[in-house]
Amino acid sequence: MIGTALGLLLALLGLSLPVAAALALLGFSLGSLFTPIPLHLALGEIAWSASTNALLVSVPLFILLGEILLRSGIADRLYGAMAAWLSWLPGGLMHANIGSCMAFAATSGSSVATAATIGTVAMPQIRRFGYGEPLFLGSLAAGGTLGILIPPSINLIIYGWLTQTSVPQLYLAGFLPGIVLGLAFMTTILICCLVRPSLSGAAPASDWASRIASLPGLLPPLAIFLVVLGSIYTGWATATESAALGVVAALVLAACYRQCTVSMLLQAIDGTMRTTGMIMLIVAAAWFLNFVLSAIGLVNALNAFITELGLAPGQMLFAIIAFYIVLGCFMEPLPMMIVTVPVITPVIVSAGYDPIWFGIMVVLLCETAMITPPVGVNLFVVQGVRGRGSINDVIIGVLPFIGSLLFMIGLIVAFPDIVLWLPRTLTAR
Repeated sequence: MIGTALGLLLALLGLSLPVAAALALLGFSLGSLFTPIPLHLALGEIAWSASTNALLVSVPLFILLGEILLRSGIADRLYGAMAAWLSWLPGGLMHANIGSCMAFAATSGSSVATAATIGTVAMPQIRRFGYGEPLFLGSLAAGGTLGILIPPSINLIIYGWLTQTSVPQLYLAGFLPGIVLGLAFMTTILICCLVRPSLSGAAPASDWASRIASLPGLLPPLAIFLVVLGSIYTGWATATESAALGVVAALVLAACYRQCTVSMLLQAIDGTMRTTGMIMLIVAAAWFLNFVLSAIGLVNALNAFITELGLAPGQMLFAIIAFYIVLGCFMEPLPMMIVTVPVITPVIVSAGYDPIWFGIMVVLLCETAMITPPVGVNLFVVQGVRGRGSINDVIIGVLPFIGSLLFMIGLIVAFPDIVLWLPRTLTAR
């Protein structure tokens, strides 16, 4: 049964069907093959339940927040400030790419939005300052992945919904690993440029006066970050309500910059509707698939299979990490997470691992999938923004950053307090 399900999934994805359609067809197929009960009749109720959950209302709100920031020019000012402060390092503006992605991730919640926004601003600098193109492109694709780790994160919201885990606790858990991973990316750039100085282009001229003058460009992301997370941890708002407050704050900032026009709002709403429609269709299809997997007994069969293997907790964790890395080469991160988390989380928690810690692990594995060829979504986003040349340049440039992600995964396995210290400390207080 397990082999049939996996084989059908890979076959449907191999046909280049849209992900939501592939998941729904897999659910229909497994329901028809393994039970006489007409499970497809539950699709309407499941789709309604999945799309009306109060926590998931925050998803379109965070997408709208990122769209407003993208179209109001705030990202350009942010990148200019990061360039002024970080471009003196070996690697120059590639450090500004990572720093800008970290700051934008603290407002958008989406890796694709982060990669596309910062990529649009940074791409003209490649030829202007003579950077080695593959590594520069790789820094944008890798930096974009921080969008789903640094809170607020759409993927952490969905993980919390799937596993009934506290989203505020997940946000606290993702904060420190997000900073450490950003620094790991910058260290990777530093090492690459010290080993091959030709990869590092010229740095834009900056002095202390220009750096001080650029500081206002850092204030909008900081203000939205404080509004969103501050409202949660002061008890003023839930995760969903904080997303709405973030949208209001973004609109106020856009108005302050005189960018809050009817045209900008229409474009932001249109982008939000398209992205939300795609995400919620995947959520509904994957939720139906999970229902079918449970109904035909595949979840219990998988749990029994893993138990019969007699693996130690560490061996089980290693097997699950390897499974996610391989699956991420062929499947997009969001549906991969929605399909696998309800099945795997009970197994890993029963082995003694903390569900909050595992949530961060899953997000790190999703980040790895985002830049792993052949279907890493951020590779295509960066290449799409670039609009010329071969995607092979992006793939080559991202390889060192895959190493950084694998290092980060190993780091939180060896030192789980990197994830758990902040939520444990603040909860105790």
